[in-house]
Order: sequence, then C-alpha cells, then structure tokens
Amino acid sequence: MTQTSDNVTWLTQEAHNQLKAELARLTGPARAEIAVKIAAAREEGDLKENGGYHAAKEEQGKMELRVRQLTQLLEHAKVGEAPADDGVVEPGMVVTIAFDGDPDDTVTFLLASREYASADIETYSPQSPLGTGVNGKRIGDDADYELPNGKRASVKIIAAKPYTG
Repeated sequence: MTQTSDNVTWLTQEAHNQLKAELARLTGPARAEIAVKIAAAREEGDLKENGGYHAAKEEQGKMELRVRQLTQLLEHAKVGEAPADDGVVEPGMVVTIAFDGDPDDTVTFLLASREYASADIETYSPQSPLGTGVNGKRIGDDADYELPNGKRASVKIIAAKPYTG
C-alpha cells in the first residue's frame, strides 16, 4: 500500500481484498454481535452502573470508527501493482538504513501506511519524519530528516526491496 499527497492510497489487490473483507465482517456479523451484546446488557437493568453495557457501547464505538476509516480508505484507494524493484525507496518497500553512516547500526522497516502494517516487520508511514526523509532516495543515498526534538538526523539507504508480505 502506498499513500500519495492527494489522499489516494495505492493498494495491492491482496491488500484491497483483505480490507474489503474486514469491512464486510464489521458491517455484517460483527455489527449484529455487538447489537446482541448491547441488548443483553440493557436487560440487566440500571444502565448507569452496568459495566457490560458500557463496555459493549465502547466496543461498538471503536468498531464504527474502524468502519468509517475503512470506508474512506477504500473510497480513495487505487488498486495497482507492487512498486518496482529498482532500488528507489517508495511506499510498499522494505527499507534497510544505517544511522549516521554506521554500517553496524541498521534498521529494516516497511514503508507503508498503518493499514498495511504487519506483525512481521516494523512499519513506518511515508508521512513520518523518517518516511519523508527516505522516500524517493536510492540505495547508497544519504537521507536527512528532522527528529521530534527539532534536531536533524542522517541515514544511509542500504537496501530497498518490494514487500512481499
């Protein structure tokens, strides 16, 4: 998945299918399940002191927020191919960097939006300070970016390969 400045998110067909399936589950079976939980908790009596009711309502709120996020994401998504394996850092790439030119101090991460995040690899958003610094650079290039404390940092691009999930 890649995200561009005009709010278009590029998705692989696989990622698009996964997000559509999640949305279908949330708007179908999951919505029905939470309605049953709320109704059962409501029947227990006084809603002011009903922990089950409040927990179910909170769960419903979180679920509806995710439904809105997925709906917006899919409305603006374009399905396309994974990025080319050309050594240029872009969203959808697994990137290895070395901090301040130290070849022993490296980090490997996926440059992608959080919807594409994986438990297998750390994910950095293209809009993050590091993400904006490395995006568009080539293997061997140096990239500068601003740290949250206002200082500048420099990294060297060691590797960039398309994410294969």
